[in-house]
Amino acid sequence: MSLLPEGAPFSAPSTLLGVLSGTLCVVSVIAFSTFNNTSTSREREISDLTRVWGFIRYCPCMESKRILDGIRVVDMTQYLAGPTVTRMMAEMGADIIKIEQAPAGDPSRNYAIINEKGRSGYFVQQNRGKKSLCINFDDPQGKDILLKLIGEADVFVENYGPGVLERRQLHWQALKETNPRLIMASISGFGKESSMSDRPAFDMIAQAFSGTMYMTGDPEGPPMPVGQSIADVMTGVHAVAAIGYALFHRERTGSGQFLDIAMVDSLFHSQELAVQGPSLTGMKWKPKRSGHLSRINSPLGAFKGPQEWIVIQCMEAQWPRFVEAIGQPELLHDERFADLKGRMKNRDALNDIIQKWMQSFEHDQEILDILTEARVPSGPVLAPYDAIGHPYFESRGAVQQIHDPLLGDLHIPGDPLRFSDFPDPLDLTAPTLGQHNLTILQSLGLSEEEINQLVNDEVIIKGDT
Repeated sequence: MSLLPEGAPFSAPSTLLGVLSGTLCVVSVIAFSTFNNTSTSREREISDLTRVWGFIRYCPCMESKRILDGIRVVDMTQYLAGPTVTRMMAEMGADIIKIEQAPAGDPSRNYAIINEKGRSGYFVQQNRGKKSLCINFDDPQGKDILLKLIGEADVFVENYGPGVLERRQLHWQALKETNPRLIMASISGFGKESSMSDRPAFDMIAQAFSGTMYMTGDPEGPPMPVGQSIADVMTGVHAVAAIGYALFHRERTGSGQFLDIAMVDSLFHSQELAVQGPSLTGMKWKPKRSGHLSRINSPLGAFKGPQEWIVIQCMEAQWPRFVEAIGQPELLHDERFADLKGRMKNRDALNDIIQKWMQSFEHDQEILDILTEARVPSGPVLAPYDAIGHPYFESRGAVQQIHDPLLGDLHIPGDPLRFSDFPDPLDLTAPTLGQHNLTILQSLGLSEEEINQLVNDEVIIKGDT
């Protein structure tokens, strides 16, 4: 039976949403609706209802706590790359169900600095705002529960090693049959579809293979890794962006899709010069490690101040102001430094001049004040922990003090995304192992007797930390 009276001017979804939401939303839905003249009226009606149901859930007229409020995510990730994705989504209000393989859960629970209660700060930082279900998904009962959760999810994120999900029939081809609106994001070192898809990888492997380590370090020294897990975090951020656009696409079409995000690809994407430069010159120019001073611009690099290190990045437009600031305006007319080519050729001499000027001061801040006044880009080299109590990081919320029931108070990096409608961070807590087993299983309709049997069979596990 049709949902509309015969001859009704609008589709059923438009009318339905008009009743629920008012004229503004009707206009929005009409704009969203697309009609295929070859489809039956019933097919068009169902198609439109699919689109509109998604739109109703996230309708602008309905009050939302956060930008991803109402989005359910099944999080089957561990360590850092995958948890970065779901951490950022939790900070935007998504409902995250973290699946942890019994009996131990996410290996990062026992990683890095652990307090006397057995709680890891590393785990807490990456898993705040998530619900933990610790389950043996190799057990048929556990796998069935996992499939039910994925069947009701908007997003499924995983970063297990090559073949782990495929061997358990938890791959995209199987999952999309039961949940065609599902968005599945798979994070791996070399991608799911590549000649190296079977190779395991961690952050430093991706740094090496992407050329990042080749570009980092002293000219005559060995290749060096970047000081933090940049491949993991960058891949996580790329995946968050992909998921956001996939959700947007789903609201247009009603269809989910598979996202194949590789750590190597994410890092390689940041090579702004080291690929196109050799390509353009027929390999006559090749990048080399430059250490603390740049090989493509001068003055650019880390210079030793009277106390610590200071970075100066003086581009062509700032050069006249820079020589005035350091009290040597005559350098503007020195043939050695007349243009960038000359400054690069004579960069050792120029660097010596800068270092001599900097050592004439007692405090680094004096130098920074002079350069800031002259509008020459510069800044101190800070240790990450210098952010704690620093006016900039505090005012931006870039460093955040949180309270964990088992760790106490600690500082962590804050959410870098800023939304004008949601200026304040959510108060989020990382779960203990299997903390939400009961509530999650009850939401699936399991009885107390069934849940107790799962506990007795050790299909679900609960821990203290």
